Amino acid sequence: MLDNKVKSDLKTYLANLKRPVELTVAADQSKKSQELLSLATDISDLSELVSIKQSNDSELRIPSMKVSSPDTGSNIIFSGLPMGHEFTSLVLALLHTGGHPIKQEAEILEQIKGLPGEYRFETYVSLSCQTCPGVVQALNVMAAVNPNITNVMIDGSLFQDEVNERDVMAVPSVFLNGKPFSQGAITLEKILNKVDDSAAEKQAEALKQKEAFDMLIIGAGPAGASSAIYSARKGIRTGLITDRFGGQVADTVGIENFISVKATEGPKLVASLEEHVRDYDVDIMNNQRVTSLREGNMLEITLENGAVLKSKSIVLATGARWREMNVPGEREYRGAGVAYCPHCDGPLYKGKKVAVIGGGNSGIEAAIDLANIVEQVTVLEFDSKLRADDVLQRKARSMPNIEIITDAQTTEVNGDGKKVTGLTYTDRTSGESRQVELAGIFVQIGLVPNTEWLKDSGVAMTLRGEIITKPNGETNIKGVFAAGDATEVPFKQIIIAMGSGATAALGAFDYLMRSSAPEQESKAA
Repeated sequence: MLDNKVKSDLKTYLANLKRPVELTVAADQSKKSQELLSLATDISDLSELVSIKQSNDSELRIPSMKVSSPDTGSNIIFSGLPMGHEFTSLVLALLHTGGHPIKQEAEILEQIKGLPGEYRFETYVSLSCQTCPGVVQALNVMAAVNPNITNVMIDGSLFQDEVNERDVMAVPSVFLNGKPFSQGAITLEKILNKVDDSAAEKQAEALKQKEAFDMLIIGAGPAGASSAIYSARKGIRTGLITDRFGGQVADTVGIENFISVKATEGPKLVASLEEHVRDYDVDIMNNQRVTSLREGNMLEITLENGAVLKSKSIVLATGARWREMNVPGEREYRGAGVAYCPHCDGPLYKGKKVAVIGGGNSGIEAAIDLANIVEQVTVLEFDSKLRADDVLQRKARSMPNIEIITDAQTTEVNGDGKKVTGLTYTDRTSGESRQVELAGIFVQIGLVPNTEWLKDSGVAMTLRGEIITKPNGETNIKGVFAAGDATEVPFKQIIIAMGSGATAALGAFDYLMRSSAPEQESKAA
């Protein structure tokens, strides 16, 4: 099952096991079952601490592999073949079950251990999904730490009847004790906040006690990470606020224009960014959303949980997100047929009809990828012509199951109350309203900056909500700088965001050196 290179690498990892790991395989004579059995055999052959047995447990889906610790009673289950992006999830499950230290704050691990009751998580994924492994791994950490918690990774494309029965139309989709729990990216901290009522309150109280920062960066994508590193290297007190480390890059599949690295993937680059930032003295505050920015004796930001942080300078690196169509039905059916990541959710629509909204590079690339999975792809482009590169257009037009409709203005997403059944569009040439029956809609119409929360801050922005900056990254407010896709920079590229993040941090440091920034307020004040 595994090639020699992978076996060699895995053997090195398994040398870190401290206690026995038991693999229980539920399989039949199907191809996937035999592949899973072969995978389990390969793993057990690489370490004396790993044993394997076949299961007669009727509760396990077929095929499944349960990773268990006889010593702690922990159970992590993979239903399907955990390869592709989920192979890393399997390797980490083996290590954590086998006693290798978990790279997580001690406070969080103690919080997990102290959770009362039983938690049975089921996580539906597709093996091509970039976002899914982060969610699977977070839940697997919980299962490895607390024996009253289990997590089952379920390959949605392999258990299609189950997916249809539960109306799973986007991944990752998480169920807790049989009921829907979350959909899309979610961090370990956010999961804990949902299951532990006191978690958010404790977190807010801890944040309120923090001393003022010299530089506070908001956002941890390429621009924010770059700013944090450059700030910390100057030896000043640096903080980093983020809802999710990596931002939009975490959802990016292939990256082939990051100079000096011929090819990589979003999650790998994000992991490297975070590792690099953590090499420095940066106070990273995860799972936090900022709601306002105001001037005073010092710059102040307010978080969603009510905590207020102060800093002498701030770098805004909040990035951008997928633009929505803003038509009736879009938000109602988001995650129930309306999707924004064809690589993540495409496999759930195998053999079905879908639409792609947008005829730029991202839209046509999505159509080409989906055409290899689904029955029919209909591309709807508002303009009279496609905007994608010619090579992509030619490829799309050569595929028999891709239909391209230009001068098409999508006006409504149609559904049956549970899921998408089609869409309505207006032919901009004739003015006629037309309907298309389909199961999924993939929206690919560009980006919108994450700057709505700044509308009352006084920060100058363009009509599109992009932050206006000077060459050194400075905004119109003293001490406030900005970088990356949230600014008016014309090209939204990872390497450009990193450069602008460095520029903003250096600009902010220069400001600190040149200005008579007020002294930090005493705690008594």
